[in-house]
Amino acid sequence: MSGHSEATGGMGGALDGILVADFSRVLAGPYATMLLADLGADVVKVERPGRGDDTRSWGPPYDADGTATYYLGINRNKRSVVLDLTDPAELAAARELARRADVVVQNFRPGTMERYGLGYADIAADNPDVVYCSITGFGSGPGADLPGYDLLAQAMGGLMSVTGARADEPVKAGVAVVDVITGLHATVGILAALRHRDVTGAGQHLEVNLLSSLLSMLVNQASGYVSAGVVPGILGNAHPSVVPYQLLPTADRPLAVAVGTDAQFVALCRVLGIPETAEDARYARNAGRVRDRESLIATLSERTALLTAGDLATALRAAGVPCGPVNDLAGAFDLATELGLDPVVEIDRPGRAWPDRQVANPIGLADTPPAYRRPAPRLGEHTAQVLAWLGTPQEPASPAPRTVPTPLEGNR
Repeated sequence: MSGHSEATGGMGGALDGILVADFSRVLAGPYATMLLADLGADVVKVERPGRGDDTRSWGPPYDADGTATYYLGINRNKRSVVLDLTDPAELAAARELARRADVVVQNFRPGTMERYGLGYADIAADNPDVVYCSITGFGSGPGADLPGYDLLAQAMGGLMSVTGARADEPVKAGVAVVDVITGLHATVGILAALRHRDVTGAGQHLEVNLLSSLLSMLVNQASGYVSAGVVPGILGNAHPSVVPYQLLPTADRPLAVAVGTDAQFVALCRVLGIPETAEDARYARNAGRVRDRESLIATLSERTALLTAGDLATALRAAGVPCGPVNDLAGAFDLATELGLDPVVEIDRPGRAWPDRQVANPIGLADTPPAYRRPAPRLGEHTAQVLAWLGTPQEPASPAPRTVPTPLEGNR
């Protein structure tokens, strides 16, 4: 339908031929567009002059070139073009890019893109089959003016109320998980809209926001409130509906134990040398274990504390009880490597002797796997190339074809 991404040799990605105009910055939007780019889409990242994406300066840590690793981790496979939207000529180039795009992604505050003539209605007038994705913090209604920061979403959206060690010390997750899950929802929505366009020829506007994404992400906790009126509290590392499903102490370090069935609980008690505990009427069924979790965890902890985490994990796994140590990131990547998951990829950067190291895309497509064509771009690295491709922007009186005779060069 588009024909405006670059020709490639060999097998292409699942999204080859899809051009994405990426007006997003920070995390949720760039994460979504990176996933699309990994799958073959041609993503052109529009950035502000001088500063670019906020995450370019969010460090330390930095790589060997002094670039913030935050930015590097969510912007590979993209092109960077610098455009000043307050400049009429550069704004016209931005509009032309959006007119030719299959997908437009933006996460400005509601109303901002409309002021520049880059809102959905403006773009769809000349590009009716565009898939236009708006990402906000709290929707485009009464919450439009609320700043969309992950920390605020975690606090206001209830995640911190169920996270932490104590009720008086709510804790945020150690990564901007709401931004990430919102980016994933944006990606799913974009792919669904592209499929709809394949069938009907029609584009559409889709919206995702941090708060709604978080409420959906709270799954069982949110369902417990919506369906039964239960307002959960902080349980630390414990599970509200399954016991024992938490960290247990050992002689050297905590061990995560995930007992999801009554049979696994019996096996756990046998390994710990307390089979009678599994026969106790208070603990024989999960509902009872949830009700009397404090006394049960105290009993189990007395036994687990006598063994090292390694010895206990070996014995529990042999008995079919799910468990695992608490790894730091080094340990986590070592584990993934040992399991043959290839968690790290290296992307060559022209003119530099060492490659960029990136976390691999986790989607394992057999025939059209993710590809790593280029590292995260330098600010404005592709401005001249993209503007030359766009040519002199025009304001068509009627919808014009987005296919152009000369595709962008050097994408893959």
